[in-house]
Amino acid sequence: MKRGTIVLTPFPFTDLSSKKVRPAVIVSSDKRNDTDLIIAFISSVFDLNNFHETSIILDSNDSYFPETGLKMTSIIRVDKLATVEKKIILGELGSLDNKLISLLNSKLKIVLGIDN
Repeated sequence: MKRGTIVLTPFPFTDLSSKKVRPAVIVSSDKRNDTDLIIAFISSVFDLNNFHETSIILDSNDSYFPETGLKMTSIIRVDKLATVEKKIILGELGSLDNKLISLLNSKLKIVLGIDN
């Protein structure tokens, strides 16, 4: 699975008390050759009045949206990352285009405190 692929997977709660099946985007490098993937949380529930600078809106009205495989406008929470085994991925939904992957990269730099 490639970086920028949107998948359906069990995503752990931050307190590790449980998990919920939801879409996520693969953020780990394609060069990683192991059994794990790093993913970022995607949700269709969000508040634009409480929008964080490290989030990305995937608007259902934008031309790229059908490629995501999502059903409704959603948000990528780049600050909510998890490492999961590839074998728990339930399926691929779609993918981000190159422009969105570049935006994802810039948001990851903010989250991780990486200077350009």
